[in-house]
Amino acid sequence: MNYIELQIIKAKRRRLIKKGAIILLLLILAGFAVIGILSLTKPLAGDIDIAVVRIEGTMVSGLAQSGGYVGSEYVGGQIRRAADDPLIRAIVLRIDSGGGTPTAAQEIIRDILYAREKKPVVVSMGSIATSAAYYISAYADRIYSSPDTFTGGIGVIWVFFDRSEQFDREGIGVELVKSGEKKDMTHSYRNLSQDEVDFAQELVDASLNRFIEDISSQRNITRGSIDDARLIRGEDALTLGLVDELGNLQDAIAGARVIARAR
Repeated sequence: MNYIELQIIKAKRRRLIKKGAIILLLLILAGFAVIGILSLTKPLAGDIDIAVVRIEGTMVSGLAQSGGYVGSEYVGGQIRRAADDPLIRAIVLRIDSGGGTPTAAQEIIRDILYAREKKPVVVSMGSIATSAAYYISAYADRIYSSPDTFTGGIGVIWVFFDRSEQFDREGIGVELVKSGEKKDMTHSYRNLSQDEVDFAQELVDASLNRFIEDISSQRNITRGSIDDARLIRGEDALTLGLVDELGNLQDAIAGARVIARAR
């Protein structure tokens, strides 16, 4: 072998080594990319292919996620992100909430319906999932609860405080200018007139009717079994048809995976 042939062989080796190094670098970068994608789903994921969205606290409209409140926009954003993620096959809503405003529930329901067009949505109830928290649960493909989960509480309440006697004792006077006789009916410096009580009851009844109609459209339950707004234990809720199965979060995740595979 002459000098020129030797130099050609060495050049080919250098090119092969360089090419191998580039391929190795690309594989490493691809690995980091996959890890990065998985890490994006980690805050939601109860398992690699199941997203767990937690709804904990009183549900209100907006972006709240602390202080005992959880916002519909915050929850809805998580649900939609999981729905649009191709790596996620099903969504589990882990609910621990005593309820919230009807509006917040209705906003979250829209996001649940969006998600259900793409993949299964399963509910796992924690210690409590009552009132508006049950409202959103009714729109899931399947509901799990523990035997002693508190659910039900299906009703609407509007609380008015009357501190007029306290104001009188402390010599606090109130003067106001208002545009309509009912404009100040929610203030505590006076009690309600009978006309205002009747008006408030009309609003509560209308909200309740919508509440029960929406739930009944999703669950095979009778109005008479729930319209007293009582709390219902998970075991009894199973008998009444409010929940589908007794189990914890891991059971709900396993159930969500089974539904996803069947689709």
